[in-house]
Amino acid sequence: MPRLVSHPDEVKIVTRRFGQGAAQIDRYLELGGYEAVKKCLAQGPEWIVEEMKASGLRGRGGAGFSTGMKWSFVPKQSAKPKYIIVNGDESEPGTCKDHLIFLHDPHSVIEGTIIAGLAVGAKMGFIYLRGEYRYLLEKMERAVAEAYERGFLGKNIFGTEAEFQIVTQSGAGAYEVGEESALMESLEGKRGVPRIKPPFPAVVGLYGGPTVINNAETIATVPHVIAMGAAAYAAVGTPRNGGTRLFGISGHVERPGVYELPMGYNLKKMIYEVAGGVRGGRGLKAVVPGGSSTPVLLPEEIDIGMDFDQVGKAGSMLGSGGVVVIDDQTCIVEFAMRTISFYAHESCGWCIPCREGTDWLKKTLTRFHAGFGQPSDIDNIRYLAENMLGRTFCPLGDAAAMPTLGFVKKFRQEFEDHLHGKPCPYARAGVPQLTVV
Repeated sequence: MPRLVSHPDEVKIVTRRFGQGAAQIDRYLELGGYEAVKKCLAQGPEWIVEEMKASGLRGRGGAGFSTGMKWSFVPKQSAKPKYIIVNGDESEPGTCKDHLIFLHDPHSVIEGTIIAGLAVGAKMGFIYLRGEYRYLLEKMERAVAEAYERGFLGKNIFGTEAEFQIVTQSGAGAYEVGEESALMESLEGKRGVPRIKPPFPAVVGLYGGPTVINNAETIATVPHVIAMGAAAYAAVGTPRNGGTRLFGISGHVERPGVYELPMGYNLKKMIYEVAGGVRGGRGLKAVVPGGSSTPVLLPEEIDIGMDFDQVGKAGSMLGSGGVVVIDDQTCIVEFAMRTISFYAHESCGWCIPCREGTDWLKKTLTRFHAGFGQPSDIDNIRYLAENMLGRTFCPLGDAAAMPTLGFVKKFRQEFEDHLHGKPCPYARAGVPQLTVV
């Protein structure tokens, strides 16, 4: 379980109620809960969307798309019902932020879902949690029941003519349903495989109706944006990257945990000051900046601001905010093997490049790391990964290919070392394996 930690550089916005009993509705109300939705009821949908655009809030699930812009794509008139979906299928290795929101502040998710519904004219919302989060689903269901009891959900919410319903739903433990179209298939009772796009969910989504799908952290942030004002929220971060982000720092650091830091916070400072540096005083070998699907960064590349634009310029992605720190005694070949093994296991098999590509990468890397590699394997690994990029129905193929390409490109010498009588010097030295929270 991720640890609830703290550091002086944190800016407590999303986490400001953590550890204060806000999972109970009375305490949530004492701490200013449900005031933002009342403000939105008074201001109207167009005002809400414009506030979201001005705030610079971008999707916290990984893609980093403007939240307000996404909401604006939903047609104002629709013959079919509109829906809001909260994506809480937090399955990306190295990521553990949504877990804490559901645990400590579930009503913020409910309030944010209502506000999203008011913005686009939806009357129904679904909160979808990862299959392994069964105990958090129970917490979420209790919070939803409390909101219904107070008249915050249902018909005539908050004494107005507005209506909004919420249903909670659990996945079955599939990484694939974190992809928005596969999630919709799962909600409809089908196998969780991706849909071909277009059409996009904003026009044809759940049950064929216009649908907004946002990550749980994004939705939980919405009430705070409304409460403090778009301009104030945007000022916390960097241009085009408003506010804060929950960063889950794990791997070989002294103080792993989830920290809320301003967008654009320096990655090097995050590792050496916030997280206490590399564990045991060892040297830094690499950093995965945004969950296991993001390309690795070298020590000389980490003096950058952690926002979508700056990390993108550095050749990686901010992704889900899962920062994994790797020390100098870790075998990158093994790390690559374990990473691709995850994606091979989680591939839904719907499209050939992902189904076959992840399996071949796993087999090749497993054989290579075991000491039976061939000189052609290194280029074959790169070739396989390159031919998966952009050729799959959903981003899972890319999620497997991008980190693999980064490992081969930046650590080719280590791969070659495994060919020349050193299948894995790190394993022989008895170095403990990397642990990702």
